[in-house]
Amino acid sequence: MPGHPTLRGPSGTPEFLLLGLLLALTAGSAGCSESEGVAATATPTPSPIRATVVEVSEQQWPSEVATQGNLVADETTVVGAKVAGRIDKVHVDLGDFVEAGTVLASLDRRELQEQVRQAEAELIQARAAIGLDLEDPLDDLEPEACPIVLEQKALWDQARADRERSAALRNRQVATDIEYETALTAEQVARARHASAINSVRELIATAKVRTAQLELARQALEDAEIRAPFDARIQDRHVSPGMYVQVGAPVATLIRDDPLRYRGTVPELFASSLAIGQLVRLRVETGPELPEVTITRISPSIDPFSRSVLFEASVPNPDHAIQAGQFSQGEVVLDQSRRIIALPKSAVVEFAGTRKVWKVVDGSAVEQPVELGGHRDDLIEILDGLEPGEQVLLDGSLGRPAPVEIPMEIAALPNDGGDGEHPDESPSP
Repeated sequence: MPGHPTLRGPSGTPEFLLLGLLLALTAGSAGCSESEGVAATATPTPSPIRATVVEVSEQQWPSEVATQGNLVADETTVVGAKVAGRIDKVHVDLGDFVEAGTVLASLDRRELQEQVRQAEAELIQARAAIGLDLEDPLDDLEPEACPIVLEQKALWDQARADRERSAALRNRQVATDIEYETALTAEQVARARHASAINSVRELIATAKVRTAQLELARQALEDAEIRAPFDARIQDRHVSPGMYVQVGAPVATLIRDDPLRYRGTVPELFASSLAIGQLVRLRVETGPELPEVTITRISPSIDPFSRSVLFEASVPNPDHAIQAGQFSQGEVVLDQSRRIIALPKSAVVEFAGTRKVWKVVDGSAVEQPVELGGHRDDLIEILDGLEPGEQVLLDGSLGRPAPVEIPMEIAALPNDGGDGEHPDESPSP
């Protein structure tokens, strides 16, 4: 400053510069101490997590494959008329339950009854021709015992005796050769008539058997005029009404047997070699009663070339007829009942932005553990990779963070039935 001397230090430096430098150093030291204090308070010790943990263990997890198909009738048949005729009466209608032998419809029987009477008369005539009554057995009859044959046998015996007597007289030169030849010819004619009589009786016996068969056919036709159910069934449809004329084979009613039903389902070609008779099948229907567990009874020997699936059948009991034939059903086929895997409750798994993890307890602290998931069943989810039996994870994964873990209650236990049992309460006890 003009008119004032400049103060300098021992080294010749002006004193006001030395004072500024001293103030700057003091301010810097104070700033560093304040920053260190802020940094020290920014990383406090994390508070512990109060949560329930679950111990990883193997669960029984049967290998299953999904299936879908239809519940079809065990038997379906269209009952037709065995004889032609006019429908006299229909005894059943849609939805009726009938037992085997129940009359479904009746034809007009008057003409058939007349045919039976005609056949009976013709049989009596044929049997009378060979000397038999209607009740006499026909199969044991010997032709030689018939009156016609006995008559010709007597004439033959007489002709043979005449021929022998004529031969004796000729030897004593009482009878001529012409008389002997006449007696010999008479014997030959009698023998031929006897043989002809035997053939005639055999023909009459055959005719009597034909008449017997005709009578049986007439009686069967009369019986077939009542069209009956071939098995216990329900009426799915009726096709005739009184007054209709039906030909042989014309449909009268459609019957179904719905106890048991047949589940006809499919599984993909990939599992075809794993199917076996007797494997358990669990089925469900959209509406209706709960279906019992059933087993595979039949497997198709070929794969459908269009759907690339294999067809199988299972018998489903339906004693109260509560399940209607034709219903759609779906479920699972248990391929391997003894399969065991690692599974956890779904609440233990955290899924975010394509990652899947659990919070594993290691040395008393929670750490992230990536896992690979498989299928799920009820409240359990399969763990394919990332965990080993005996390890512990947080039961509620949403509570997870890097921090010590306080366990306020006993370790929760998993059900060992593959997910069918009840799961532990995920909330800690108060």
